[in-house]
Amino acid sequence: MTAPWYRDGLRFTCTQCGDCCTGEPGHVWVDDADLAAIAEFRGEPIEEVRALYTKAGSRGLSLREKLNGDCTFYERGKGCTIYGVRPPQCRTWPFWESNLKTPNDWEEACSICPGSGRGDLIPAEEITKRSKIIRL
Repeated sequence: MTAPWYRDGLRFTCTQCGDCCTGEPGHVWVDDADLAAIAEFRGEPIEEVRALYTKAGSRGLSLREKLNGDCTFYERGKGCTIYGVRPPQCRTWPFWESNLKTPNDWEEACSICPGSGRGDLIPAEEITKRSKIIRL
């Protein structure tokens, strides 16, 4: 097996800036386990969480966005209101396959995320593990 181009690791620290949670609408894919964790965290029935906070998408259920494109669980000035149980897609950012294909793809991720390329050195093995949790 060939070592990835990031074999020496990459730096990342979440600054909780909200840049990945706000702006253009997108998709944050969730499954029943994610919804159950959110429901328990919020003290709400899972059926209510599914009805109020998700929408159908091409790959299944996705979290809804507010009219301005922000994630339904993001509050400006406060941050992610479900940070401790945020979905895998959020937990694994920026270590998505699409950001790791080439050094240029990583540099693009760094240009839009103030925590990418800075902070703690994440080992290649951990990066690869995170990139396989959800394929984006």
